[in-house]
Amino acid sequence: MRGIDGGTRLAGVIGWPIGHSLSPVLHGHWFARAGVAGFYVPLAVRPEDFEEAFAALPKLGFAGVNVTIPHKQRAFALVDEADETAERMGAVNTVLIDAEGRRLGRNTDGYGFLANLESRAPGWRDVVGTGRGRPAVIVGTGGAARAVACSLIEARIGHVRLINRTRAHAEELAAALASWSDARVEVVDWEDREAALGGAGLAVNGTSLGMNGQPPLDLALDALPTDAVVADLVYVPLWTPLLRAARLRGLRTVDGLGMLLHQAAPGFRHWGGSEPAVDEATRALLLERLGG
Repeated sequence: MRGIDGGTRLAGVIGWPIGHSLSPVLHGHWFARAGVAGFYVPLAVRPEDFEEAFAALPKLGFAGVNVTIPHKQRAFALVDEADETAERMGAVNTVLIDAEGRRLGRNTDGYGFLANLESRAPGWRDVVGTGRGRPAVIVGTGGAARAVACSLIEARIGHVRLINRTRAHAEELAAALASWSDARVEVVDWEDREAALGGAGLAVNGTSLGMNGQPPLDLALDALPTDAVVADLVYVPLWTPLLRAARLRGLRTVDGLGMLLHQAAPGFRHWGGSEPAVDEATRALLLERLGG
């Protein structure tokens, strides 16, 4: 295997902890496919060391990094420039380093969500509608759910319902969305979560409920129309209890692994120099690493 030299493209993922990340497997696969001499390394950086490590990345020859928990908000505060989506999120998950050494912040989580929807549920926009059509329902208000809400509104889905066990968190997110969009954003009490599915074209679990080690999301899908799409951001397990229940009702489903794959593509375009293939072979590689 070729070692690192002056012509090697260097990228990585920075977080704490980082051993669980699938990003080195994914980007290493894309480097090999493209025939590019590149290395993608995991960077385990404690929060108290993050600012110093982040500042050193251009000097160490990095073309960019992905950023994961708990550093996304801190990275946003430290980048030299952030795009509009990152500004709306107040967080970055991808940092591109340009020829002048500037660190350019991007948030590609919403892009990954939409690209995954397009891939796994073609025609989903016809179900949800544009303008003030059928609503999209999002459960959760954390970083991933916020990315989903922003991306749907940016895609001109004009009616969103937010559900969270703590209503104040949903109201905070609704206010943030209202600060830059004229979309209709409803906050729904947790007790009314199942009724809120009535007439919806898309339902999204943006929480960790249903993940291995977590209880399932307590959400009966009876009120969803039969042509609705159900998406879950969880990908361990791939078939969450929510997606199994949706399939039993004959609804189209979208798992969370594709979002992980697609959100990584913009970064690789920069440090890999080509468009990576998000295909079944790539999914299979990550599924194998996840234990099938």
